[in-house]
Amino acid sequence: MKKTIVTREGLEKLQEELNELKTVTRVKVGNDLKKARAFGDLSENSEYDEAKNEQAKVEGRILELEEILKNVEVVEGVKTTGVGFGNTVLVEDESGEVSEYTIVGAAEANFLENKISNESPIGAAIFGKKAGDKVTFTTPGGQATLTIKKIIHNK
Repeated sequence: MKKTIVTREGLEKLQEELNELKTVTRVKVGNDLKKARAFGDLSENSEYDEAKNEQAKVEGRILELEEILKNVEVVEGVKTTGVGFGNTVLVEDESGEVSEYTIVGAAEANFLENKISNESPIGAAIFGKKAGDKVTFTTPGGQATLTIKKIIHNK
């Protein structure tokens, strides 16, 4: 199986999520299931159906996280001249707007936190490139070009 690349911070978040799911969420869902079962006829019990669906989601996520953690490879912000894992990168688009992204593995990517995967269109385009380089990549709306303004080598 393919290794899942994460930063040290990403590994800790995945482990915390797994622990939370196993120790808190799983217990809560189990209690919700017991309460719903107590309402009687399960064939027309929407609370029971909802609790069963939630239980399936939780158990599925637990299995997914366990599989990820079995095949995880932790990478630190490696000092390189180009963009690498754990680096924060300032890029400027064609309109002059500057954005900041941190390059992480797919398992910890979170666009709301400006953490993008090295496998995403932007991440793949800038990975290994140096400050001053222009990169072009394909988006759903067509071609886009970014200029790498600065690379910050995080710990």
